[in-house]
Amino acid sequence: MRTILHIIRKEFLQIRRDRRMLPIIFVAPIIQLVILGYAANLDVRDIPTIVCDMDRSSDSRMLVEKFVNSGYFDTQSFVTDIRDIDRFIDNGSAQIAIVIPRGFSDDLKAGRSASLQVIADGSDALLGTQGLSHATSIVANQSVSIALKRISGTGLEKLAASGVSQRLRIWYNPELKSKNFMVPGILGLLLMLTTMVLTSLAIVKEKEIGTIEQLVVTPIKPYQLIIGKLMPFTIIGIVDIVLILTVASFWFNIPVKGSIALLFVLCIVFLLTTLGLGLLVSTVSKTQQQAMITSVFFVMMPMIFLSGFTFPIENMPDVIQWYTYLLPLRYFFVIVRGIFLKGVGFAELWPQALALFVFGVAILSLAVSRFQKKLG
Repeated sequence: MRTILHIIRKEFLQIRRDRRMLPIIFVAPIIQLVILGYAANLDVRDIPTIVCDMDRSSDSRMLVEKFVNSGYFDTQSFVTDIRDIDRFIDNGSAQIAIVIPRGFSDDLKAGRSASLQVIADGSDALLGTQGLSHATSIVANQSVSIALKRISGTGLEKLAASGVSQRLRIWYNPELKSKNFMVPGILGLLLMLTTMVLTSLAIVKEKEIGTIEQLVVTPIKPYQLIIGKLMPFTIIGIVDIVLILTVASFWFNIPVKGSIALLFVLCIVFLLTTLGLGLLVSTVSKTQQQAMITSVFFVMMPMIFLSGFTFPIENMPDVIQWYTYLLPLRYFFVIVRGIFLKGVGFAELWPQALALFVFGVAILSLAVSRFQKKLG
């Protein structure tokens, strides 16, 4: 035990001597969380919009006000010639164009169906899809309003009001804010980034300067060296968890609805995977540059894109969906979001916790086995 403590002390001394390392360990995760918490926002509002009102009637102006006051559309300019729309769409000044043709008001007054054109820039699929969805909703509400106004006083109001009435109830995230969904996921990303990359770089750095060979020839058993190497980054990971939870709760106002103790325990289980991956990367890398490239391109990027952090797994092809079951980060996202937002406990999360534990033990065991062979 004393030998392990000496190795841990040596690791912390090396970290303290490297003045660039301390900000990366403790300051960078907070900065990244704040930046990603605001940048990774899927709530689409203020979509740049161009309006071409060729009717110039009170009805057309009323409809345009519905778009402007909705908060989803930011009107960049008003034009009267439909050919002017191309310029705004082509240079990216507008993502949505609303075209109200001549005779719009006349059709409404005559009881005919009035036409309206909505043009979306499909090069940005997210803004285009959301813009069309919001525009469809506004037009539908306006149509209902016009229909009710038209039959007002005819005695058919009750008949028009009859039908199916829906009552929406949104659980766990009533305002549907994407930050409430994204920030807990960022905890997993930063935890993986900090512990995996730093572990691999620290070990490879010792290979480069030759100190790892000096440790091998000393009377230190392999398991003592491995524990002594991994324990400091485990402690650093726990400290980062505290910092990230503090920022999420007090900066983004996203309190942990579930058990904080359970969250810590399962975060430590996740650390088995990240530390194991860092140790495994160090066994296949000869330089710090190789370790960084291997960590980012072969481990982090597949996990970020395929684990459900930003893209729904249900929308992926079946082959990719099956592949995601091999990514530990997928299970951790379910755990951290479940505890953060839903307040669920171990009874609901035990399948993900078990899968995460199995992956952690398997990856760490493989990494330790390869690392011991390298030492031999």
